[in-house]
Amino acid sequence: MQLTNRSIQVSNKEMTLAEKMYLPAIISGLGITISHFFRKKPTIQYPEVKRYLGPIYRGLHILKRDEQGRERCTACGLCAVACPAEAISMIAAERQPDEKMLYREEKYAAVYEVNMLRCIFCGLCEEACPKQAVYLRHDRMVPVFQERDEVIYGKDRLVEKMDDRYIRVASSEVQATPTEPSLTRAAT
Repeated sequence: MQLTNRSIQVSNKEMTLAEKMYLPAIISGLGITISHFFRKKPTIQYPEVKRYLGPIYRGLHILKRDEQGRERCTACGLCAVACPAEAISMIAAERQPDEKMLYREEKYAAVYEVNMLRCIFCGLCEEACPKQAVYLRHDRMVPVFQERDEVIYGKDRLVEKMDDRYIRVASSEVQATPTEPSLTRAAT
């Protein structure tokens, strides 16, 4: 009984002497290897020249502020629930009347921590946040850790500084060439 009509006829023709010695395969392999010698080298001088990582790269975590400098995070906990590695922990607190210029909503994250050893940089926390408070920067990598206590990022390291605001650039506005790794914006 035949299940399909996709049968293939196999030919068992006799190999020539050159084919038995694998000469055509060796010559084609050497040809490919030699052609790589004449290509442009993809190496960059890393500390001086940094490669553009692309708009979808997920790097350093930040907690965004609004235009008035108030924290956007309302400690809803959706980012912690969405995190598959359980790297995010937070403690919510009520805003006091004299803290209206610090926090947007009545509830805020008094403690917000990200364990960078557990984080897998999947971006689910960024997608789950209804206030667009959590971002993974596409232009900065996470620095190398020297001590174990440096891997827990608290609000002191996560909340963005007002003089160093992060603006997400749409992928259609970004132009990057292999020779120029710097990020340039297209003319609008």
